[in-house]
Amino acid sequence: MRIVFIAHLFFLASCFQPERKCEDFKKGTFTYEAMVGTEVLTTTFVRNDSIEIDYFKGKADTSSIRWINDCEYVVKKLHPKNMAEEKAIHMKILTTNNNQYTFEYNIVGEKQKLRGTAVKVAD
Repeated sequence: MRIVFIAHLFFLASCFQPERKCEDFKKGTFTYEAMVGTEVLTTTFVRNDSIEIDYFKGKADTSSIRWINDCEYVVKKLHPKNMAEEKAIHMKILTTNNNQYTFEYNIVGEKQKLRGTAVKVAD
């Protein structure tokens, strides 16, 4: 009996899928905080279906967005100022929860992936 219970418990746990309502985050105004050295820096960005405008330290920067599917997209700066900014970034929404989502990102072609959380502050 105990083995049946444990097997059933593992079956239920394996069926759990994190919430991913990615469509809710294709458009809107978002904030993202990152620790840089000893300082927490905040970026605000406004995204519609194909354009994202980032506001950081009083400057705006515009990027194009190409959606791969509902939860993944590629961001590329429209007016890069150096070679590093010319590289596209692959973004993948991993989970959503109320007004925030957790994402994973990497420079296209590179293996190192980083994670972050963005908060939707306006539609």
